[in-house]
Amino acid sequence: MAESKRYISQEDLSKHNIRGDLWISIQGKIYDVSDWAKDHPGGELPLLSFSGRDVTDAFVAYHPGTAWQYLDKFFTGYYLQDYSVSEASKDYRKLVSEFSKMGLFEKKGHTAFFTLFSVAMLFAVSLYGILCSDSTLVHLGCGGLMGCMWIQSGWLGHDSGHYQIMSSPRFNRFAQILTGNCLAGISIAWWKKNHNAHHICCNSLDFDPDLQHIPFFVVSSKLFNSITSYFYERKLKFDSVARFLVSYQHWTFYPVMCLARINLFAQSIILLSSKRRVSNRGQEILGVLLYWIWYPFLVSCLPNWGERIMFVLASFAVTGIQHVQFCLNHFSSSVYVGPPTGTDWCEKQTMGTLDISCPSWMDWFHGGLQFQIEHHLFPRLPRRNLRKVSPFVKELCKKHNLPYNCVSFWMANVLTIGTLRTAALQARNFANPVPKNLVWEAINTHG
Repeated sequence: MAESKRYISQEDLSKHNIRGDLWISIQGKIYDVSDWAKDHPGGELPLLSFSGRDVTDAFVAYHPGTAWQYLDKFFTGYYLQDYSVSEASKDYRKLVSEFSKMGLFEKKGHTAFFTLFSVAMLFAVSLYGILCSDSTLVHLGCGGLMGCMWIQSGWLGHDSGHYQIMSSPRFNRFAQILTGNCLAGISIAWWKKNHNAHHICCNSLDFDPDLQHIPFFVVSSKLFNSITSYFYERKLKFDSVARFLVSYQHWTFYPVMCLARINLFAQSIILLSSKRRVSNRGQEILGVLLYWIWYPFLVSCLPNWGERIMFVLASFAVTGIQHVQFCLNHFSSSVYVGPPTGTDWCEKQTMGTLDISCPSWMDWFHGGLQFQIEHHLFPRLPRRNLRKVSPFVKELCKKHNLPYNCVSFWMANVLTIGTLRTAALQARNFANPVPKNLVWEAINTHG
């Protein structure tokens, strides 16, 4: 007679949720990933966020079918008592299976090739304009082209971090280092760590780093309580300085976005110079160093400091469009405090994301972010297939009464500014308000 299965309750499973003692459930089977957490390609935070609960939908979303074979070595021998699956999750997993059978996770097309080609052309034209022209207007235009190049390289870095855009893992890694570290000065290791945490904990105020922009921005008054960031492992202090800056955030949003790259540079350098575990640290550092050689050298080729500053500001400002795009998909969506529960994967992903409606010929501009709901539900799906699966996702949301919010690019900006303005006005009325004067009153009479 076969040995009877051993079961543990959800309450017992939830006790294994700290570093060194991480248990998860996948399809009702209990796995001990305590030692594996430090080697997890997606970083430790996703496992910490989901530890002590069922993670089947997240595992299905982020891992190909070949990953299932590696689970057995982590199996504890226990099963989750009263394990059940919601109707929404059942249909979601069916879609993942059907998309896999259709080959949609493998059909990458020529998007990466055309994007790489456009990156090379933008870089070459910008380089030529600086070295071979004496025109100030040409130099200004080259700064804008450099910003466009960073935007397109950013889409490639994003795609290569989610799925293999090249013919082999080695070439895919090369594409990551080239488009992220070498061309943009941003560590792909930092980006993957940040972005994986964002996807897993979408719009959690204390777990999602993409909503943790104190002292500059706050999307919810809940952040006024100086909550602890589980990503940065520190308290997000909402002090008088933060309150003052947040009070004007709906006015400063676009100007700050024009300089947002500075923060990405800083975060990359902080990670690479820290004692934290970083895969291929040597490659990462070398790639960033190459950026800080070629870009300053290129700027130095301009004839005077006025044009140099103009070029840098133009390149940064144009790239600010992409930073705005990152915010539009989430700033005006629902937020919550605490880790994701694991059993409401579809609900959390759809509630925390916003789609941007646009014609297919504008897909290059959004880089796949226009289908943010589809991307969050199926992060391994190549960019070119997101429009194809959109009708299926709409049907899934309609059937299970899940939100599917889609607005125009203009309206997404309006909603984002509205969210920032609401929080700004709340910050002004917060306890112990910033001292006001006649100038303050005059500026803020109409919000």
